[in-house]
Amino acid sequence: MQYKSEGSAPFHKVSRQVLFDLDELGCQWRYFEMAADGHTTLERHQHVHAVMILRGHGQCLVGDQVIDVAPHDLVEVPPLTWHQFRADGNAPMGFLCLVRQDRDRPQLPDTQALARLRDNPAIRAFLDRKHD
Repeated sequence: MQYKSEGSAPFHKVSRQVLFDLDELGCQWRYFEMAADGHTTLERHQHVHAVMILRGHGQCLVGDQVIDVAPHDLVEVPPLTWHQFRADGNAPMGFLCLVRQDRDRPQLPDTQALARLRDNPAIRAFLDRKHD
């Protein structure tokens, strides 16, 4: 599936699949795949995410930390925490993401939030990383 509609939010080379969406579970299990140098949208939500990297390598921003990720790494994204996943430039990266079925829409950073994030040199380098 298309990750998001073009122009709705900044992202690059990402696809999404819904694996399970069962009322009995009350959650949705999704798989995201990014091409080499792909990235998800920088965003936050009211709900928590539970992520498991399945293939590839890259980095993720979670709050005020940039974390290197590889297969089988687990990442928790707490509510209202800025987050973004980026594949490295050598190969695709795929991850599973577990979220509640009933959840809010993503919030994008405004100018002030983005400036606060960019005050951190590691986050600035992460956000400024160029893709092809």
